[in-house]
Amino acid sequence: MSRREPLPPGEIQAMAETLRASVMHMLAEARSGHSAGPLGMAEILASLYFGCMKHDPDDPAWEGRDVFMLSNGHTAPILYAALAHAGYFPVEELTSLRQFGSRLQGHPERVSLPGLESTSGPLGEGLSQAAGYAYVLKKLHRNPHRFVYVVMGDGELNEGNVWEAAMFAAKNGLGQLIGIVDRNYIQIDGATESVMPLGDLRAKWEAFGWHVLEVNGHSVTALLDAVQTAQAVVDRPTMILAHTIPGKGVDFMEYDFRWHGKPPSPAERDAWRSAQGLEPAGFDHVAAEKEQ
Repeated sequence: MSRREPLPPGEIQAMAETLRASVMHMLAEARSGHSAGPLGMAEILASLYFGCMKHDPDDPAWEGRDVFMLSNGHTAPILYAALAHAGYFPVEELTSLRQFGSRLQGHPERVSLPGLESTSGPLGEGLSQAAGYAYVLKKLHRNPHRFVYVVMGDGELNEGNVWEAAMFAAKNGLGQLIGIVDRNYIQIDGATESVMPLGDLRAKWEAFGWHVLEVNGHSVTALLDAVQTAQAVVDRPTMILAHTIPGKGVDFMEYDFRWHGKPPSPAERDAWRSAQGLEPAGFDHVAAEKEQ
């Protein structure tokens, strides 16, 4: 039973655009951080937090909640934006990203913010953490109504421990575990297929015993349908390969791996916001919503 009513797909898409605008603002203010991944993952995080997951920002430790883990921790800005707009902390705090003493560091730290279920930094560890959580839910708590979601970058599939966790999850039939790979084909040094070719990811996950789905990662409807399908698979974990465009929505960033680990300047942020019909800076859209 969810404590929050899911938004309709159209409103989730609008929320994705709001999260994207927040990410641009945060990164430009911080003058530090990763751009391409967070911008490309806006629909994924919006679909999970505003369409799929059972959670309660007023009671983050609610025992009936689903669990979310961000394995590619450097994409934290999109997670922080989703948590803030969901109501876990004030939206205005997003401007403190990466500042000294801020709760919003470059990688999420579990105890720093309400709603964070794990600390992430070293790539490839999120799936192990999520598999462990799903194992506890299935074997010890025997609760089939809670799901564990983990979002991973495609570049981190280079890490060997990902595949150890994949074997563990399949061996134990962890149907409550739902993974999403942000398949954007870039990592910090270039294209994934140049740095370390990943090949046929669908065949690889299926060979490891997983149920596999492939979707357009910018289609809210496709993402919602995929998660609903995954929730119905009870005898094995599901991996959703979400094909996305790195830097989605910002024309000078899209498909360019050089924006993997680089923020926009304030001038670039303001020019982009102006082109989108937004005010030059700030969370003006949030203020407008509060006045309604």
